[in-house]
Amino acid sequence: MRNLWTMAVSLIAMWTAAPSLAPSKSVPGSAYDFEFKAIDGKPMKLSDWRGKALLVVNTASFCGFTKQYAGLQTLWTRYEKAGLVVIGVPSNDFGEQEPKSEGEIKTFCEGAFGVTFPLTSKEHVIGEAAHPFYKWVAEAMGPSGVPNWNFHKYLIGRDGHLVRSFATKLEPTSEELTGWIDKALAEPAPASSALQN
Repeated sequence: MRNLWTMAVSLIAMWTAAPSLAPSKSVPGSAYDFEFKAIDGKPMKLSDWRGKALLVVNTASFCGFTKQYAGLQTLWTRYEKAGLVVIGVPSNDFGEQEPKSEGEIKTFCEGAFGVTFPLTSKEHVIGEAAHPFYKWVAEAMGPSGVPNWNFHKYLIGRDGHLVRSFATKLEPTSEELTGWIDKALAEPAPASSALQN
């Protein structure tokens, strides 16, 4: 019963959330300070993409929004050469909608949606157990910008700083999200990163 109540509250919050929000405060550091483990078990340092814009999205295979994988792949295909990296972060935090193993998630994403963008291992994205990257964005965004369901999106600028948070219900290929991606990509990469890419 408690799980149903929690799910109902999360769904209400998701549908009433603003489509996108700017960070409420500046926090020390940058996204490049964080590292995930890739879905194949290898290290995935965000600093390896220094000078690129990042779109970090918590994902799940059994969600009503799982079809957004197709839109994320469209973004990756459209913007990869321009400097956008889409990163999927599978999470079982909402409605236990990602119970699969990493290998099963990878096979599902590649087979069902043709996903070629980077995926991390399964991570917690909320609460005390949240991955440090998600604790960092939570501090910057405040409660209204923390994921309250699967497919919450964070756009990181070429300088490694958080640009914007996008609610679950906002489709990856929406004009609002692609408009912000265009703005982020229009910013020049910091001089120190130009030599590294």
